Parts: sequence; C-alpha cells; structure tokens
Amino acid sequence: MTTGNDESTRPILVAALYRFARLPDCERLRGPLQKLCLEQGIQGTLLIAVEGVNGTIAGSRDGIDRVIDHIRSWPECADLDVKFSTAATMPFHRMKVRLKREIVTMGQPDVDPLADAGTYVDPQDWNALIDDPDTIVIDTRNDYEIAVGTFTGSIDPKTATFRDFPEWFGRERERLLETGKSPRVAMFCTGGIRCEKASAFLKREGVEEVYHLKGGILAYLENVPQDLSRWQGECFVFDQRVAVGHGLEPGTHGLCFACRRPVNALDRKSPLYEEGVSCPACHRERNEQQRHAYRERHRQEQLAARQGRAHVGAVLEKTGDDHAG
Repeated sequence: MTTGNDESTRPILVAALYRFARLPDCERLRGPLQKLCLEQGIQGTLLIAVEGVNGTIAGSRDGIDRVIDHIRSWPECADLDVKFSTAATMPFHRMKVRLKREIVTMGQPDVDPLADAGTYVDPQDWNALIDDPDTIVIDTRNDYEIAVGTFTGSIDPKTATFRDFPEWFGRERERLLETGKSPRVAMFCTGGIRCEKASAFLKREGVEEVYHLKGGILAYLENVPQDLSRWQGECFVFDQRVAVGHGLEPGTHGLCFACRRPVNALDRKSPLYEEGVSCPACHRERNEQQRHAYRERHRQEQLAARQGRAHVGAVLEKTGDDHAG
C-alpha cells in the first residue's frame, strides 16, 4: 500500500473504496462485514447494494487490510478499487454498514455500469484528454464540492445531489452536443464512482464516446505532480478532513457543522459565520431557534472534547447524497 502522506506523522490509514458488482445476497453480507470492522477497530461508512459496495473507512493498516481482503472475497469484488491516504487523527466517530438500493444514488434503475460504462482514463493520461478543445469536460459532483476545487475549464452542472444529474443533462443536452460532430465527453468525480455511473447514463442516452477518470480526483492528486496539474483548489472529501490537496495532503477548508458545507478562510471572516452555528451559505436558511440549538450542541461538543470523549453530535453526516466518491 502507498499513501500520499508521511505515515510517521499521520498514523491513521484512510481507505476510499468502491466496486460495481452483482451482489443479490447483499443483506447476507452486511452482518459479517459489520462484525469484522468492529473487531478491527475500523470506523467510517460502507454502503452495500445489489449493484456493489461503496464507502470510506479508517483505522490501522492491519485492520484496513483485513476488511479489504474480506470484501475482495465477495463475488465480482476481487478488483475492488481502493485509494489510500492518511490522517493524523481518526476522521470518523463510528462504524456504519448500511444496505441501500444504490451505492451512489442516481435514481435511474435501468442504468447499469457493469453492462455499458465509459472508458477509464488513467490519471497520467487525463491532461491530454481534457486539454483537447474538442473534449467536453463535466464535473459530476455537487455544487458545494465544486466550489472547493475543480479542473480548469470543466462544466459545473450546479446540482445539489447526484440524483439531479440526469435532469440537468436532459436540459442541457442539446446545447452541450450541438457541434454536430460525434461528441467526446470526459467526466470526473472524487473517487470515480459517480462519473462511472454517469458515463453509463450518457451511453444509455446515446453518447458513444464517453470517458471517466480512473480513481477520480483523489488518484489524480496522488499521481500527477503539482507542476503538471490542471487541478485548481482543493478536493472535498466525505470525512472530517473536509478537503485534501496535491499529494492528498490535508487542505485548508473547515466544515460548517450546521449545514455540513465546506468553509474557507474568507467564509470564517464573515459576520455570518459562527463556529458550530452558521456560515454565509446557511445563515439565512436557519432561524434563531435553530441557531440556539446549534450553539448548545457546539457547547456540548467542546465540553466532550475537553474531557477526551467523542460527542454523538459531532458525527459528520453530509446531507444530500449518501456517501459519494
């Protein structure tokens, strides 16, 4: 295993993983997986559905190895896609293994990435593809993620959740593909799962030449040198690190624990920002009664931290998509 950080100072191994696979007995798989994670002291979230597995977990190297080996023993999961990074402290507060209808929610039950997805592009070959002016580059992530960072020149669908992507494409299809030539579309997301599913959706919609970034932004930031990078900003991640940069080093963004959106240094200077209570993006979405409740929760979290214990209210639960990569 390799990581993008110095493990001597960041002892917690973080594994972002997914695999589209046919798992008709997914309910039977849940119990043993949950038991193993708890036995190994692993924390995070794993989603299992008939279409595969997806999630991010953290713990010791040995514990992570055991969990990954277990998942790779499942049907069609031997080639489980895993991206590793490290963290100085545990980025999750509990372990959850959930059964879902989809491992990443698009709401298009007839879209099957196993049957007809786009073509993988390795991180080292991504620049050449997106530098071509004939390539349409689409960021398949959500608006709050794209605000943290994206590839230069990519299209922002301005979606609140991945479920909104098909509707957006339906509205924009004619404008996007109006060149009259057979379009070439390249898509990307955090870890690869959303753009892989989106590529299958576009192929179902009749777009023949569709590509997606293998391993997602995380693989690109880990493998492409910063001086050659087309990435601008940081990459939002679904744990308490909030964002990472080149080499998967921890980023500069924090998190608003009222709305779970990322906040940058400028946001924190705003008069609408109050730690644990509100940020410029959500201040007008909440009333004073709600902000009072958030202040009390934040006070309890600080008290728990001083006493060296986790507070249940501190669990990171980003609204919108289920865990997405």
